Amino acid sequence: MNRREHIAALVAMATMLLPAGQLKALEAQMEEVVPEYGLIGQMIAQPGQRAELIAILSEGTGSMPGNMGYLIGEDSTNPDAIWIVEIWETQEAHSASLALPAVQDAIKRGRPLIAGFGTRAEFKPVNA
Repeated sequence: MNRREHIAALVAMATMLLPAGQLKALEAQMEEVVPEYGLIGQMIAQPGQRAELIAILSEGTGSMPGNMGYLIGEDSTNPDAIWIVEIWETQEAHSASLALPAVQDAIKRGRPLIAGFGTRAEFKPVNA
């Protein structure tokens, strides 16, 4: 599988995994604003710390200005890995989110639980 097919598969997976209410909310947002920036990344937790890392990353993500979707999923083959899929109005909105107090707090608390990072890809969402 080449990089383009891999990214397309990850985006399709995120679409299928979103809860119905979250998917409907995202569709409604996309009728008003077309997202310009997306990010998919794999994060590896310290052994046995995946659930705690997910809990920290999940706090406060619903109130990030410009964020249209933030999905965290457990990797099905690596018990310490997670995938994060983000959809943003703009790349600038994503960058600005990193300065939010809640995000800074999550980074500070989550950093000791992170063993490393895997695949990371930026993409431009398209309506098909």
